[in-house]
Amino acid sequence: MFLFSILKRKTALNLLIVFHVLVFMSCCSVQGKCRSGCDLALASYYVSDDASDDIDNISTIFKLKISEILPYNPQIKNPDYIATDDRIKLPFSCDCLNGDFLGHTFSYITRFGDTYDKVAQMVYDNLTTEDWVRRFNIYDEFHIPDYSPINVTVNCSCGDRRVSKDYGLFMTYPLRQGENLSTVAAEAGVSTEILIGYNPGVNFSAGSGLVFVPAKDQYGTFPPLKIRAAGIKRGVIASISVAVVTGALLFSVCLYVKLYKRKKVEEASHQEHYSHMDLGSGSTLKKKSETTALVTSPGPTSITVDTSVEFSYDELAKATDDFSMANKIGQGGFGSVYYAEIRGEKVAIKKMKNQASKQFLAELKVLTHVHHLNLVRLIGYCMEGSLFVVYEFMENGNLSQHLRGSGGDPLSWPTRVQIALDSARGLEYIHEHTVPVYIHRDIKSANILLDRNFRAKVADFGLTKLYEYGNSSLQTQFVGTFGYMPPEYVQCGGVSPKVDVYAFGVVLYELISAKEAVIKINEDATETMGLVALFKHVLSELDSKEDLRKLVDPKLGDNYTMDEVFKMAYLARACTQENPQHRPSMRSIVVALATLSSSNEDWLNLFMKIKP
Repeated sequence: MFLFSILKRKTALNLLIVFHVLVFMSCCSVQGKCRSGCDLALASYYVSDDASDDIDNISTIFKLKISEILPYNPQIKNPDYIATDDRIKLPFSCDCLNGDFLGHTFSYITRFGDTYDKVAQMVYDNLTTEDWVRRFNIYDEFHIPDYSPINVTVNCSCGDRRVSKDYGLFMTYPLRQGENLSTVAAEAGVSTEILIGYNPGVNFSAGSGLVFVPAKDQYGTFPPLKIRAAGIKRGVIASISVAVVTGALLFSVCLYVKLYKRKKVEEASHQEHYSHMDLGSGSTLKKKSETTALVTSPGPTSITVDTSVEFSYDELAKATDDFSMANKIGQGGFGSVYYAEIRGEKVAIKKMKNQASKQFLAELKVLTHVHHLNLVRLIGYCMEGSLFVVYEFMENGNLSQHLRGSGGDPLSWPTRVQIALDSARGLEYIHEHTVPVYIHRDIKSANILLDRNFRAKVADFGLTKLYEYGNSSLQTQFVGTFGYMPPEYVQCGGVSPKVDVYAFGVVLYELISAKEAVIKINEDATETMGLVALFKHVLSELDSKEDLRKLVDPKLGDNYTMDEVFKMAYLARACTQENPQHRPSMRSIVVALATLSSSNEDWLNLFMKIKP
């Protein structure tokens, strides 16, 4: 940080942001971040007595020519016949997907009756899992269209020089019942110590799961490790020391910035490009060179922001009376929020801490690519002095304030139902209609904003995670809000769109009861209970409707329909199931909320069909 103290403020801030992101991208985390893949890996495919397990069908599934398969399988003497209970090796490229892990994504054309589980187990012979297939596709597992392409991602390895430099080709090997460490090692022709080295902590006798096994090439030899491997293993991969890369990165970035600025000065003397930028309620003309890069320093951290505008610090300071307390309308974990009027539009300005550069970049990356009526609209940003994000202003604040605030009229029941539906539509959009898919990871009543008509929009995308090829299912750092996080996330860091579904279920309980996600059950607050546990207990009672009535927000009086309250509680219970696979998709939730006023029998029949 000493170097930053002698740099100009803006340059130092930009370098700090670039540095943080580059370190994040360059370092291998404990989840196995990769920087490059390798040209070749093998998949071990077990040939069963299924009639479809012939070489023509297998070659079609893996998009291979038979002539590409045979060199790695000298035991196949006649291509028209493959012995059952045999394993054949299938070559494929092992890619570094999105910089997160090593794998290959096959495109599979679905057939009638296919499910994610069937595709993983039966078609690809456990080279992947049901959950792994589901996470890289947008279709609900019970609504997979026939004869349509879906993604099937298979993990692979390129080796690890810390284990051995003698092995550079690896096979993704699904374990089967009856196999153990000795049998797998004997079949591969390597020692048990080598296998353990590449698969630390793996139980080879489990009868299921994937291991990475050194493999022979088409010439029958073990090719040595040729490159600095970014091999992924199922165990922990050591992190690259930040202390080692800090000096090199700072030097590289500083040099790059200097050369880049010189280049931009030369370019500016020759030409100026202008682009018309949509600001929602108006428009402005700005130099293209000023609006197309988020970070003024070049490199892989640049983010296109062609639908937002870069504001100056002076303009934001003037609009907020130098960020006075009179203009402050909110406070969050990453900064403060101020009201302002800029260029004829009411806006909310989030002033973020410099340490929140990762959250700042996440917000801009999501909101410059994702636009929906039920997602808060990004207007612009500023990077002078601090990090600023400028949003549309939502006149009625957030949902939490209205449920538990002391002033104003209470939200009516129809308004609460509409808020739930609006929020669900916003989440459905980022889960199922964007490429890539996003997970919000911090859904709560405080992050649901209300406009002048009490229509809801989902906000605060600083913790949003891409859910696409290459994203790990586990997190090294927990984020989110206590009371809204599901069991699988708290216990092992598992992340999927069902994390948002769980949190949304908690919000539904809040809409019913106006209680906080975690409530105190005694006066001195030494004991607390989650809202999920409270409603679960009530809904399990024989006379659950009457007990549920006691949990309804007393501010509603008698101005609600108990039938609809019961349905919303039933939906919330489904959203907060402990098993994430048993939770409905946001698409199903939208349908259920949209038909909440239908008859009991019709609604329950519909909901049973669409969940999970």
